[in-house]
Amino acid sequence: MYDVHRIMRMEELFDELTQKLNDAEQFDLSDLNQKIRQLELYYTSNEWKADYDADCRNLLPKDLKRGILSEDGIYLLLEKYDELKREF
Repeated sequence: MYDVHRIMRMEELFDELTQKLNDAEQFDLSDLNQKIRQLELYYTSNEWKADYDADCRNLLPKDLKRGILSEDGIYLLLEKYDELKREF
């Protein structure tokens, strides 16, 4: 079952991590490990699939920010994190 509050929490986490990874020189990437892992667990869960399905079926509020439900958004963020870890 989809959960609007979960989507909102994950969206906030996604935005925070996106900003921090864009400014990676200012942050210790190891400090982001737990948050990255949380986002990765959500992305690979049945919860994400339920939220994504609800979005595809237009069940979510129209004004709900839902970038977290793009198929590429989280994947690209996780790839960027892995790339930055290799660089530093």
